[in-house]
Amino acid sequence: MSEMREEGPAPHTPGRGDEGIRNDRTMVRLPMLLGLTMAAGMLVGATFFSGPKSLGNIGRGYSKYKEVLQLIENNYVDTVNTEELVDYSIQKMLEKLDPHTSYMNPDEATAARTQLEGGFDGIGIEYNIYKDTVYVVTPLAGGPSEAAGLQSGDKLIKVDDAELTGSKLDNGLVFQKLRGRRGTPVKLMVLRKGEKKPLTFTVTRDRIPTYSVDAAYMIDDKTGYIKVNRFSETTYDEFKNALANLKQQGMAQLMLDLRNNPGGYMDRATSMADEFLSGDKLLVYTDGKDNRYDRQVKARIAGQFEDGPLVVLLDEGSASASEIVAGALQDHDRALIVGRRSFGKGLVQMPVMLTDGSELRLTISRYFTPSGRSIQKPYTLGKGNDEYEHELDARAKNGEFFIADSIKNDPKYKFTTSGGRTVYGAGGITPDVFVPRDTLYMTDYLAKLYGKNIIREMALEYANENRKRLEKEGFADFRKTFTVTEPMMQRMVDDAKSQGVKFNEKEFNRSKDYIRTQLKAYIAQYVWKRGSKDGLNNEFFQVMYESDNTYRKALTLFDRARLLERGNYTVKK
Repeated sequence: MSEMREEGPAPHTPGRGDEGIRNDRTMVRLPMLLGLTMAAGMLVGATFFSGPKSLGNIGRGYSKYKEVLQLIENNYVDTVNTEELVDYSIQKMLEKLDPHTSYMNPDEATAARTQLEGGFDGIGIEYNIYKDTVYVVTPLAGGPSEAAGLQSGDKLIKVDDAELTGSKLDNGLVFQKLRGRRGTPVKLMVLRKGEKKPLTFTVTRDRIPTYSVDAAYMIDDKTGYIKVNRFSETTYDEFKNALANLKQQGMAQLMLDLRNNPGGYMDRATSMADEFLSGDKLLVYTDGKDNRYDRQVKARIAGQFEDGPLVVLLDEGSASASEIVAGALQDHDRALIVGRRSFGKGLVQMPVMLTDGSELRLTISRYFTPSGRSIQKPYTLGKGNDEYEHELDARAKNGEFFIADSIKNDPKYKFTTSGGRTVYGAGGITPDVFVPRDTLYMTDYLAKLYGKNIIREMALEYANENRKRLEKEGFADFRKTFTVTEPMMQRMVDDAKSQGVKFNEKEFNRSKDYIRTQLKAYIAQYVWKRGSKDGLNNEFFQVMYESDNTYRKALTLFDRARLLERGNYTVKK
C-alpha cells in the first residue's frame, strides 16, 4: 500500500482482507525489528557490556579481527569500503546466534526507533503516491500543513527545488524531503483542482505526534472495542484514555484487538495488562544468563477494567509485547483469547547504541508468562533466519490458518492456568477459540489494485467530491444507507485499466464484495477522520469490520468470556 501517514509508515489498518494476504518477508521480520525491550526504551551505551572478564574473553578474537581488517585496508589489491566490510561481518557473526539478535546501521537504527517514538519532526500530512504523483490525503488536524492552507486532494509536485513526480518517486524520497528539524521551513508547490496555476506554500516543520491506538469506539450500548497497532512510547497513555472514555459511555464488556501487532516496549505491555488484573498477580518474568536481567513484574495498580467480560483478538502477526498481554490474561483466566496462534517471540533484546549511531539489539533473556511457559517458537542456533522467517509459510501449508486441529502443540510444554485450564508454550499463544482466515476474496486482480493504489485513490476522489453532503448526512446514516454503486465500481475498473491493470471478470467477482466494503470504509475515513486530533480511525474500522470474520465471531463470545471471568474454567471450545 502506498498511503503514508504523517510522512511515516501508516499504522496498519487491516480489514478483513489483510487476514488473507500472504505473509511476506517484511511482515515476518516486523517482530524482529520492533521487538521487545527491557524497560522504557532506554538505549544503553556500548560501554555497558565492558569489564575485565568480558575483555579477557574477547581480547584474542578482537586482536585477530583487527589484524585482518588492517591487512585488507593496507594490502588488498583493490580499494574497498572497510566500513561496509565491518557491517557485513557483524551481521554474519550474529547469524550464529538467535533470530532476534540483530545489527542495524545508523539509518536503519533511526528508522526502527522512529516506529516506537511518540512522534517525529515534519509537515504533518497523510499522502498517497498515485500515478507517480504525491497526493495530499489530508493535512493533520492542528498541524503545520493545515495551518499553512494545504487541502485534501492537492498534488505535491515540488519541495524546495526538488521535483516530486516521476517514475523514481518513492516513499524514501518523500520522507527525505518532508521530514526535518522542527522550526525549519520548507517550500511546497502544489496543483489544486480548480486552480489554473500552481500554488506555493511555506510550511514550518513541527513535532508531529504518532499514535498506536487505531480505534476505540462502542460497538453497542455495552460493548467497547480498542485496537492497538504496536507498543510505543505513548501506547499506555493512549490506551488508558481510550479505556476511560469508553467506560464513561457505559462500557460493560471489551474487545481488545491485538491482531498484526508486532510488539514494542515491554513495560507498556505490562501496564496494559495491569489495567485488567487485580491484586499483585504476576504479569511476566524474565530469565537470562546474567541475573541483572532477571526480573518479575506484578500488577500494582487498581485497574480501570478489572471486572467485566474481556475478549482479546490475536493472529500470527501478534508478537512479543502483544503475547505478553495475551499470555498474562490467559494464564490468569481473565480473558477469552480468540483468533489464531500468535507469532511466538519470547526473547528479550537490549538495544545498545554504538558510537557511530548504529545499534545492536542483543538477546539477553527469555520471558515467561505467569504459568511458567516460554512462548518462543523453536529455532536452531546458528542456522540463520531463513527457516525461522518461513515458519508462518509452513503453518499455512500445514493448514493451520484454516483448521483448528492443525495446530500441533508439543505436550512437553503443557502448563496450567490459575483456574486449571491447559495451555501450551514453545510456539506462541494458542487461542481459546479458533477462527480461520477468510481468503476467498483474495485474488491477483485485487493485489494489482493494491499495487496501483486504485481503491484508496478512488475513495479519496469520491470523498472530496461529496464531502459536504456526506458530512451533513452524518456518519451514522452513511454507515446504514450508503452503498457503493455499480457506476462507482465501473469507474474504478476503468481507472485500473488506464493504469495497466487488465480486467479479470472471474477474479473481480470473487473480490467484488470486499472491494465495495473497503471503498466504503476508506470514504468514511477520508471524510470523518481529518478532524481527529487523537489519531483514531473509528469510522474506517466500524465499516470494515462489519464483514470481518474474527470480529463478528468474537461478538458472539461474551457470554463465554463472562463465564470464564466468574470462575467457570471448564468452558468448552
